[in-house]
Amino acid sequence: MALSASTTLPHSVDRVTAVFVDEDFLRHTSELVGGSLVSFSIEGDTAGPFSTTTVRTLPTTRLPEMARKFVGETLTVTQNEQWEAPAADGSRSSNIALKVSGAPLDVKAVQRLVADGTGTRIELEGTVSSSVPFLGGKIADAAEPMVGKALNIQSQQAEAWLESH
Repeated sequence: MALSASTTLPHSVDRVTAVFVDEDFLRHTSELVGGSLVSFSIEGDTAGPFSTTTVRTLPTTRLPEMARKFVGETLTVTQNEQWEAPAADGSRSSNIALKVSGAPLDVKAVQRLVADGTGTRIELEGTVSSSVPFLGGKIADAAEPMVGKALNIQSQQAEAWLESH
């Protein structure tokens, strides 16, 4: 299944990047959906290329009951991001990989923070797949809206966070 989303925030790429790698913001967005931030680490200087690893627990209440029987009440999601150095105009991109512990899902996406006047256009493109024979497509189809929503919450909450911090 394909993921695709775009939004524009009235803040610079530098400010949006800083929020996306702020541990307090990540904790806030995790708790907003009923989960928790287990750990967060960053390697490298955010002025250049860097990487982050975020581990969250998320509730499975929105999954179909059949899926909850297999995965339980919560999922542990590990999100790895490989950020590129800023382009000449300040735009950046990151390659995102999500692994869901105990669930046969793989999520790969590219998030672009594009300098757009005084704001930032956030573009997200990716795929959700499952390696389960015969059922993989159905699992990915069921997971895609939830994964897409989770990735979009970050962008949506970033604007409110920037306005209040």
